[in-house]
Amino acid sequence: MRAEAQAHVDQINAAMALVRRFLVWDRALRRLDELNARVEDPRLWDDPKQAQSVMQERRRLDEAVAAVKAIERERDDTIELMEMAEAEGDSALVDEGVASLAALAQRAEADKVQALLAGEADANNSYIEVNAGAGGTESQDWAEMLQRMYTRWAERHGMKVELVDHHAGEQAGIKSATLLLKGENAYGWAKTESGVHRLVRISPYDSSARRHTSFASVWVYPEVDDDIEIEVQEKDLRIDTYRASGAGGQHINTTDSAVRITHIPTGIVVSCQNQRSQHKNRAEAMKQLKARLFEAELRKREEEANAVNATKTDIGWGHQIRSYVLQPYQLVKDLRTGVTSTAPSDVLDGDLDRFMSAALSQRVTGEKVDVEDVD
Repeated sequence: MRAEAQAHVDQINAAMALVRRFLVWDRALRRLDELNARVEDPRLWDDPKQAQSVMQERRRLDEAVAAVKAIERERDDTIELMEMAEAEGDSALVDEGVASLAALAQRAEADKVQALLAGEADANNSYIEVNAGAGGTESQDWAEMLQRMYTRWAERHGMKVELVDHHAGEQAGIKSATLLLKGENAYGWAKTESGVHRLVRISPYDSSARRHTSFASVWVYPEVDDDIEIEVQEKDLRIDTYRASGAGGQHINTTDSAVRITHIPTGIVVSCQNQRSQHKNRAEAMKQLKARLFEAELRKREEEANAVNATKTDIGWGHQIRSYVLQPYQLVKDLRTGVTSTAPSDVLDGDLDRFMSAALSQRVTGEKVDVEDVD
């Protein structure tokens, strides 16, 4: 077989091996048989809510399994056809086989991503919360760069972005901001961004042109719909109201319309100030709180599953550090993925697809992520 064809086959095999590992193939097949049996039971529809959950799980699992089987079958058929063509000296048919394998490799990569985005909440809309760390104006400017990066990436991928909460910095940048990304698999793509983000650059705010290290934290959690019941007791909440900051009309800046809710048992704090009425801000803040509690439960379940199943590991939710270096001539390098961006006006967002894809694969494969010491 030609070297080019073998490279495509290796790419297909690697993608399918990753999907099989993620699904825990034998267990997925057994689970699919169980779900098919439950669907055939007419008593399942006595509880419509449970039936809907079963049907959704069955559909996701069936699509993932069918995609793997179809790609592997097409790969084997193409290889067999190419071997026959080589034996008969038909170079045109061999070239056609190589082109088919190249297209199949691209399809395998796309199906791999879809399979990896098959988590319980991956299809949900997503909140992204950005907070400036230590470093004053430097970190606030870096937090705003991250906010812009996620906003532009989401818009380029057909997602709708809503600014839920925003606190501007004194001189530049932001102290914190919360975005709501609405689109297909928004949480599945964004969740690997949770953690501490560090930027090293020559400071534009330092007259001595010294190098500064800035930190910002990013927290990602899924939007919770009405189908997911999360009980929050009023006695566990501390609700504070205050005047909204930033641009706004006379009403929004002169009344205590902004709302901050603290969940006392967990210490989770959420806030909202983008609506004109306190009632609407409180409702939105409660949605954020339920989303944070749901994300914590998902994280707990995944940690328990990883403890039981030693073949699946995780680089950690909200604990990894992603570092970037803003080098001379505005080159931006992500020290976790090794990706470098040369677009000074599009800080990182031109390469965010690759950043997120690499993080998603690392989360599933369990590869160790080393962060280069740049200080």
